[in-house]
Amino acid sequence: MFSRWNWVACGFYLVLSICSPDASGGLVQSCGHIIPESPVLALGSNFTALCILNESCLDFGNIYASQIIWKIKNRLVPKEQYREINRTVSSVTFNDTSSLATPLTCNILADGQIEQNIYGITVTVGLPPEKPKNLSCIVHQESRFTYAMTCTWNPGRHTFLDTQFRLRYRWPEQIFPDCIPKDVNNSCTIDDTQFFVNTEIWVEATNALGKAESDPLVVDPIDIVKPLPPQNVSITSGLLPTVLQLCWENWISDAVMTLKFNIRYRIVGSTNWMEVPPEDTASPRTSFSIQGLRPYTEYVFSIRCMKEDGAGYWSDWSEEKTGITIEDQPSKGPPIWRIIDTSQSPACWTVHLIWKALKPHEANGVILQYELTVRDKSSLSSPVKKYNVTSTNHTLQLREGTYEVTLIARNSVGPSPPSVLLIPASNSKAPVKNLRTLPKHDKLWVGWTAPNNYVLKYVIEWCLMSSSSDCNIEWQIVLGDVQGIDLKGIKPFKCYLITVYPLYADGQGSGQSVKAYLKQDRPSKGPTVQTKKVGKAEAVLTWNHLTVEEQNGFIRNYTILYKTIDGNETVVTVDPSKTEYTLSSLTSDTLYTVRMMASTDNGSRTGPDFTFTTQKFGKGEIEAIVVPVCLAFLLIVLLGVLFCFNKRDLIKKHIWPIVPDPSKSNIAQWSPQVPAKHNISSKDQMYPEGSFTDVSVVEIEADDKKSFSEQDLKPFDLLKKEKSTSEGHSSGIGGSSCMSSPRQSVSDSDEGETTQNTSSTVQYSTVVLNGYRDQTPVQVFSRSESTQPLLDSEERSEDHAGGADSTPQRQQYFRQNGGQDETNTDRPCFDKTKQITHANEGDLVGFVQLQISGQSSQPLGLGMEKNTQEAAVSNVLQTCTEGQTVRPETVEENPLSVDEMPKSYLPQTVRQGGYMPQ
Repeated sequence: MFSRWNWVACGFYLVLSICSPDASGGLVQSCGHIIPESPVLALGSNFTALCILNESCLDFGNIYASQIIWKIKNRLVPKEQYREINRTVSSVTFNDTSSLATPLTCNILADGQIEQNIYGITVTVGLPPEKPKNLSCIVHQESRFTYAMTCTWNPGRHTFLDTQFRLRYRWPEQIFPDCIPKDVNNSCTIDDTQFFVNTEIWVEATNALGKAESDPLVVDPIDIVKPLPPQNVSITSGLLPTVLQLCWENWISDAVMTLKFNIRYRIVGSTNWMEVPPEDTASPRTSFSIQGLRPYTEYVFSIRCMKEDGAGYWSDWSEEKTGITIEDQPSKGPPIWRIIDTSQSPACWTVHLIWKALKPHEANGVILQYELTVRDKSSLSSPVKKYNVTSTNHTLQLREGTYEVTLIARNSVGPSPPSVLLIPASNSKAPVKNLRTLPKHDKLWVGWTAPNNYVLKYVIEWCLMSSSSDCNIEWQIVLGDVQGIDLKGIKPFKCYLITVYPLYADGQGSGQSVKAYLKQDRPSKGPTVQTKKVGKAEAVLTWNHLTVEEQNGFIRNYTILYKTIDGNETVVTVDPSKTEYTLSSLTSDTLYTVRMMASTDNGSRTGPDFTFTTQKFGKGEIEAIVVPVCLAFLLIVLLGVLFCFNKRDLIKKHIWPIVPDPSKSNIAQWSPQVPAKHNISSKDQMYPEGSFTDVSVVEIEADDKKSFSEQDLKPFDLLKKEKSTSEGHSSGIGGSSCMSSPRQSVSDSDEGETTQNTSSTVQYSTVVLNGYRDQTPVQVFSRSESTQPLLDSEERSEDHAGGADSTPQRQQYFRQNGGQDETNTDRPCFDKTKQITHANEGDLVGFVQLQISGQSSQPLGLGMEKNTQEAAVSNVLQTCTEGQTVRPETVEENPLSVDEMPKSYLPQTVRQGGYMPQ
């Protein structure tokens, strides 16, 4: 407990000893110090520092040198570098000061617990100055009488210390004040300079580590003068077109210094300077005439001067001045070329003459006009044609042949030498060989091999190819000994067409052409592929060539890449000249994706994707199915047409039945109020051969309830007897059963009659049955074969006529069937007749009224003879029974009068449940 408080008290005392002010206001004496104090050390040298403790601190705090520690910039120095000299002194040694930094501090560690700074110093490390080198001086002329001398030197390496430089100079017997540089350490200017005396000049460098001096420079300032350039320069043109004269003024008088001059000049727009030979201007002067210039050319001139003996420095160049020479005749004729167009007619040429304007040094003035002369060498008698042209082209219409064209350029002084162009009838001479191109930096070199014959000149044509415009031709003429030139102004990634023509003394060789690129790149876009034809296992792809602007180089090949949705991609390489390719071995009814890639020497570009689907059936498969089906269909149609043609009558009956014309009906004339009575004596007269065509029976009801006598029923006995006789007529009657359709009866009748008779015949028959023994009759049958019903007014007029008599009227109506089975139309009518009379019945009473329409149109009366009625009844019953036996009873003969007979020869009004013929 006591020890801890003791060390705290000692530390507090040390702090007070170092930091507390004394009675005089200063600091209390420190417990120690370091020697040397703030040293300046040479970089890389050895250094040792000592820390000395005061005796006063030792007595109070028990502090000794063994407790001292050293630090460099708060970094502990290794204890191997410490050395305890005695109990109050400790040293530290550094073998290389390159790692030494500031500050260096001495510290005390009391009992290993409290660290206290005793003292610290600042250490400066640097280098001594080097000897200044390359001392030189120059005297600048500032005005006509003022000169200043500036000296420069090389200060040497950086010393890391504050180093001072001084420029010192003296005469042999006089020392001048030092010249101290301002803001620099390598130059100094002396304002007052004296000529014609030798002056010793040197430089002195000083810092904390030493001093160094340069080698002395002894010189007369007049020998190191840089004069001002000549002033007031002027240029005048002489009498000759190749001479200009310069005049100027000098700043230094000849009494002080004699000068020599240097003259340079260049053409306006050029950067290449030309100089007058130095020996021509090595003497003092103020003017000079320059010769060998180009006529009508503008030049820029500049002059400088220096001491005549060559001592000292050249002045700066004077201000530039320009001058122009006068005009002269053109030095050469314009280069001329031609383009021949024979598209309209091979025998008629359109010749485009083109020439280049002369360069300024060739024109030697302003070209006023061009004189063009055309001479036809094929015909000596043809006149010479002359043209004056102000442009650089002219178009001629010439016939096929050989022509000589002469061109002269004229300015204000005179004409140029003529330029001659020979236009042969054909380019039959030898062409150049091995035409080739090679890119060189930004130029395109074109080379060729000369033909065996001697060539005067070569014409090189080139043009930028374009898909949207014509080729704009540029050309150049070179001498015959040249076999290659560099084309300038060629653009990269553009295709050029280059053609070389050899020109001979007596003709012209054919041109050889080549395409070339200065630089190539990959295409700007890929080809767009489409399908031309798609089959089951193949597809024909087509595409368009990329335009010359899109190619950016020579297309080396096309690559087709195609695949299915889930399949691997297949690659096919195609020649660049192709625009169509057939993909084979494809899968039917499958979706394919295809794209195309175009490649140049510098890369490739892929076009858009295109999809197509192969067909499900191959070529001819559908035709193999459709053609047989169509042939079978046509065969069936043909057979149907033949069948219909053979059965045309039958089809005509069912589809287009013959409809009689009512205006030609006989019934319209057969409407007597009292039917005529015919006295027919015999059966043969009543039923002549072929008189029957058809008989129909219509069921009617009669109001007459009077019983017939046996005499009335006797005619039915004749039915049996005449059965065999009526078989000949059964075809007409049997063809239409009692309740059969009237259309069938008419049709049957048509088979035996002509169309005219059928259409003009109206057949009616009526069977009236009276009641048996005063009983109400059950059914009455009536039949009509007419397809044209009469007008209702005609029927009623007869009814009215019958009503006029006192004879009782019968209520008549038509019915379709007399039995219960009305739906069975195929049932024989005699079965229905059984409802009226039966074979076992003893009594049968009836009355038959027949109207027979034969060859004559006159109707028969209703009041017939007995034998006629018997025969008619026999015929009817024999036809209707169809093999069944009908036994009519004998009734009492009671013939009716004419007025009492029912007027049933007209069609009756249709009643509900009745039947009306159609």
